[in-house]
Amino acid sequence: MALDQIDVDRIGEPQKEMTFLEHLEELRWHIIRSLLAIVVIAIVLFLVQGWLFDVVVFGPTHPEFFSYVAICDLSNAVGLGDRMCFTPPEFRKLAVGFGEPFIISIKVCFISGFIAAFPYVFWEFWRFISPGLYDKERKVTRGVVFICSFLFLTGVLFGYYVIAPFAINFLAGYNIPGVENTPTLSSFINYMVMFTAPAGLIFELPIVVYFLSKIGLVTPPLMKQYRRHSIIIILVLSALITPPDVVTQFLIGVPLFFLYEVSILVSRRVERQEKKKWEAFDRGE
Repeated sequence: MALDQIDVDRIGEPQKEMTFLEHLEELRWHIIRSLLAIVVIAIVLFLVQGWLFDVVVFGPTHPEFFSYVAICDLSNAVGLGDRMCFTPPEFRKLAVGFGEPFIISIKVCFISGFIAAFPYVFWEFWRFISPGLYDKERKVTRGVVFICSFLFLTGVLFGYYVIAPFAINFLAGYNIPGVENTPTLSSFINYMVMFTAPAGLIFELPIVVYFLSKIGLVTPPLMKQYRRHSIIIILVLSALITPPDVVTQFLIGVPLFFLYEVSILVSRRVERQEKKKWEAFDRGE
């Protein structure tokens, strides 16, 4: 990576080396533009918060939610009848604190705004980083904004449509004799964030492995050697981000293991590219 970063807004003009304070100023404007995008989307979502809460946030609590209907249709399609069909139990959500509905609305709109604006936020981050790369490094990382955004949003959707329905069904249906399970609005929102946001970050594993492979910290033999250890880590991680439900842990564990195998392929490809580069260097090309 080149040490001297150029001004990304002046590409095509004669460049000069930027000072440390100029780097900070450039970073500050990238952060400001990212926050502005998040705030604008959050404001729009706040204006339609009725739809946001009823359709999106509380969607997995409705019997007609897409996941419940799809699983039931699949059950009938494979000849199992209604054996796989299930719907979440009805439960109320309480707002017990003074001003809690307003605070929760702001929180949900801001988090949703960040998720929706993630491609732009990452693009701003990449605009700050990419001028410090060499031309070959830029070519290799071409499309990284699209790939990272796609993986993150895919992970969030996976958490929303797969993890959340099973987790809500388990947690809302779990009762202790003599105790009424009436969750607060705040706890429900916190769990919904836990079901979705971490899944988005976990789905970035192939990208992380790619860059670790580029600097030589990760290799295919190393990942294969610790495959058994990774299974234990995946199971522990699945238990941390999901409720103590075997089905839900299995649903997050399988994609995690699949991503680990994909990451091995990514690391192998990087290793081959680096090998070809060094062979070309030895030949003086």
